[in-house]
Amino acid sequence: MTQIATVERILDDTHAEISVPRKSACGHDCEECAGCGVSGVSVYVKALNTVGARPGQKVVVESDTKKMLKIVSFVYLIPVILFLAGYLIMLACNTSVAVQYTAAVAGAVLGILLAIWYDRRVKARGGLSFTIVRVF
Repeated sequence: MTQIATVERILDDTHAEISVPRKSACGHDCEECAGCGVSGVSVYVKALNTVGARPGQKVVVESDTKKMLKIVSFVYLIPVILFLAGYLIMLACNTSVAVQYTAAVAGAVLGILLAIWYDRRVKARGGLSFTIVRVF
């Protein structure tokens, strides 16, 4: 995955702190929308700086697409899958509708808790790794 970022500061000889604008699915056509509040939000991360980029420069950064897709699929799909699993398992057991809905919501809550746990685990292990590939 390739993105454009801004170098905020140099951390050491081979690393820099960069700010990457957060992307959303809306396309940021804010005139058409009432505004989502995401505009202008940046994520600050550590990146490998082998090109000698300096603070204030726009740079092209790469991250591991496979790892990114794994994180996204876990965080977004697991709550949905557990929601459906809870509902369908209770449906197969011929329980009441209230029990089916309760199991579905419990599955979704469990999925959200697993996503939060996974997010913290990924952050503790260094999260995504970014590499500055060239100055923009």
